[in-house]
Amino acid sequence: MALSGRLQYFPLTHLAATAAAFVVILAVVLWPSAANKPVEETRFTIEVAESIPVEPEVPALNWESDKIKSGDSLSTLFSRNNLSAADVIELAAMAPREALKLRPGQTLNWVRSNDNHIQLLEIEISPLAKHSFARDDQGALSYELAERHADYRPRFATATIQNSLFLDGSEASIPDQILYQLAAIFGWDIDFALDIRKGDTFSLIYDEIYLDGEKIGNGDILIARFNNQGRELTAIRYEDKNGNANYYNAEGASMRKEFLRNPIDFARISSRFNLNRRHPVLNTLRAHKGTDYAAPTGTPIKAAGDGKVVFAGRKGGFGNCVIIQHGSRYQTLYAHLSKFNRAARSGRNVKQGQVIGYVGSTGLATGPHLHYEFRVDGVHRDSLRVKLPKAKAIAQEEKSAFSQKSESMVNWLNSYTDGEDNQIGAFQ
Repeated sequence: MALSGRLQYFPLTHLAATAAAFVVILAVVLWPSAANKPVEETRFTIEVAESIPVEPEVPALNWESDKIKSGDSLSTLFSRNNLSAADVIELAAMAPREALKLRPGQTLNWVRSNDNHIQLLEIEISPLAKHSFARDDQGALSYELAERHADYRPRFATATIQNSLFLDGSEASIPDQILYQLAAIFGWDIDFALDIRKGDTFSLIYDEIYLDGEKIGNGDILIARFNNQGRELTAIRYEDKNGNANYYNAEGASMRKEFLRNPIDFARISSRFNLNRRHPVLNTLRAHKGTDYAAPTGTPIKAAGDGKVVFAGRKGGFGNCVIIQHGSRYQTLYAHLSKFNRAARSGRNVKQGQVIGYVGSTGLATGPHLHYEFRVDGVHRDSLRVKLPKAKAIAQEEKSAFSQKSESMVNWLNSYTDGEDNQIGAFQ
């Protein structure tokens, strides 16, 4: 309803009174006060905000990736992903040689231009390192080995043997990688197929590797102790001034002998050295001049010591066989292999612990096993009983530094095995 329409319901006397009251109120509000204060002037200021320049959004990089397959090269990978073949030549000309030695399973990540040239390329080495290439505004490629620093956190672990090193260690939440390290460290003094007894104990401190707060792997064993049939063996990792790391006992003698006591891990001895044994296939008396280790087909076999492969091939009843010469006096033989490792070729040098082949049942064999022989000056010796020569002890100039490290490490391990501390801390 319009205002004029509404006013018709109010008498004129009422309207006049209302108007008079409104004038009085305005006078009271606007009239100067008794203190004759000046009327404050009300001003309105309009502030104009300065314009802030907005950064243009940088478009997100379109990363692509692929994994190296067996037989791949940089050329085949670039071809498979429709990348410029000219970039392969450019990379080969400017990159360090080791950067382009690709291995199956390696991941390559890249950003390409509209014409399929590489703008960015990363070749992953590990979670902590990668080969990195970038193209600048002038089109030239640059190279950088990009490395990140991980956090190494020591962890204490211990277990008692009830069944086997591997089974009881796993039940104590010790990673397989660490158990294999442990077997390798003590492999010259303990035959893990023969010497382990129920009630044996071991304890160790090893590094766990963290990146951005997340565990990415396991590092080295720092110190380990094995109680085997009443004898206590301790191994300490020590890195010399040249950066070479090895394991020594508390007195500085090397844990590494010239030969491994056992060329195969976690296997069962099925037949011992016996010069009067009846052959299981030929059923005749024939000297058994080695030790047989029963293990599943495909189990890795390790070189017992540094040496030169003098034979790798088929050899009568031995089937697939590898023979390694160690210096002038020692020779080892590995028979019935299912297949050879590429490193085990005649004329090549191999390192102690290097895989040379895999368990099989070739030749005169009733089942998968390794036949292992140990010869000294051409004479067959029982590999389980022959006295193995020791490797060199700690260098004279390193003895003082090692002694300090040894004492600290042993005390550190004792603090956990003796129950003095429940929290592991960083070793200084």
